[in-house]
Amino acid sequence: MGVNDSSETGVSGGQIALLGILLVAILWRVVISLDGKITFWESLCSGIPLILLGWVLFGYCYRHTRGLKGWIISNYIYQGIAICLVVVNSYVLIYYGMRWYRLLAVEAYLPLDFIFRDIRYITLVTFYCSVIWSAKYVKKMHEEYISRAKRKTVQQLMSPNLHHRSTKLSEMELADIVMDERTLIVIIGLTFLWRIFISLDYEISIWESLISGIAVILLGWIVFAHLYFLFSKQRNWLDLLKVYHATALGVIAMNLYTLVYYGMRWYRLAGSEEAFVPWDFLFRDVRYFILVMFYCASLVLSTFLKRAYVEYTILSTGKP
Repeated sequence: MGVNDSSETGVSGGQIALLGILLVAILWRVVISLDGKITFWESLCSGIPLILLGWVLFGYCYRHTRGLKGWIISNYIYQGIAICLVVVNSYVLIYYGMRWYRLLAVEAYLPLDFIFRDIRYITLVTFYCSVIWSAKYVKKMHEEYISRAKRKTVQQLMSPNLHHRSTKLSEMELADIVMDERTLIVIIGLTFLWRIFISLDYEISIWESLISGIAVILLGWIVFAHLYFLFSKQRNWLDLLKVYHATALGVIAMNLYTLVYYGMRWYRLAGSEEAFVPWDFLFRDVRYFILVMFYCASLVLSTFLKRAYVEYTILSTGKP
């Protein structure tokens, strides 16, 4: 009873801490946006903590890809989270580097650019909070799996067929992961070719922006729907369910950011012609490519989570 109470208190305390981080971020952006502009030092105070948080989280996840022993799937899950972090962290570095060197002019819609930057900042903080949340429960998943595996050791020795079924299943799931990764590589390749094609004339028309935006918006919500479908079928492992919820939260945050960006962008393109600004033009391509890579990395992560559930089910019931 005492252990359970302690665990629940830890969970509640962790959730309160994450909500506190998000609330501080919101209040900070409200305060610096009251005058309708964001100064250089305010941008520094916003960007440096965000960059540090992102790379500290990456270091934590990367360490666990090597440090956890006994169940390789937990290492794969941490690898999936680390890949998502590398993608988002790279975007944050590129954005703030260009912003601090005054290489960006207009991102979405000039009169409301500072509001868009606020939305993006809160989106990124929400994503990092979701990573903190998920990373905690991946470790709990690992500990529970190892605990069950130790209890099942004698049964596996007495029933070799159980180990055989588990091995075959692992081989099958690994083949599925390879196929998924090949599909995602094709998606990333097509994205790269598409952005090169529409950028050849140094101008992105409204119909090109519509095609790009609708495609990435659909991809984002397909990823969320896929995660929702998986965790709706896998509710009997609470720690895994919480990892799914955290992953879905991160995807939703990115989806809302994408919707806001393209909504403002299309409004601007529909209302007037825009001048060619080389760095803005390049940054839009980089942002698009990073969004696609993030969604693809999230799909790979969902594959690892699915495999974790299947192996946990075999361990618990002896049935594939």
